[in-house]
Amino acid sequence: MQKLVIVIHPNIENSQVNKRWIEELNKYPDQYYVHQLHKAYPNENIDIAAEQKLVEQFDTIIFQFPFYWFNCPPFFKKWLDEVLTYGWAYGSKSGYKMGGKKIALAISVGIDEHEYHPTGKYKYTLEELTRPFELTFEYIRADYRSFFAYYGIERNSTQEWIEASVAPYIAFLEKL
Repeated sequence: MQKLVIVIHPNIENSQVNKRWIEELNKYPDQYYVHQLHKAYPNENIDIAAEQKLVEQFDTIIFQFPFYWFNCPPFFKKWLDEVLTYGWAYGSKSGYKMGGKKIALAISVGIDEHEYHPTGKYKYTLEELTRPFELTFEYIRADYRSFFAYYGIERNSTQEWIEASVAPYIAFLEKL
């Protein structure tokens, strides 16, 4: 069954890793449906019903985004706030439309992994910093599967470094 990959990147044309991941996913249209939020909604006016209908069609959903300012892009938060509505995502007998769906995050990270450590520069692991996503997806009874992270983009933006991210990313998606 096809997996839905929702890409939230405010400047995908200038992206390095996320753009490369999309190119790879597009080689397998029978396995991955790529939905780029910023391209679908350039003014960030989300068609909530269309998004809910799209999500309902898939059993596995991956949210792909760059991690900056220790969080997701603001449009992802807006999507969560507007699409995960009462009566659809939670809170009623007919709700929990994402219940049981496998959910994962695919994150490109500028900083090196060792910096996200209790003894590192930023004191917290990426797992700790992404805990609100885990809680959100647990709250709506989805099957949260954690995240894939590719670290060090700021210091290692060579084509070889970017290309090295593709195989582990696809392997992560295949295991979902």
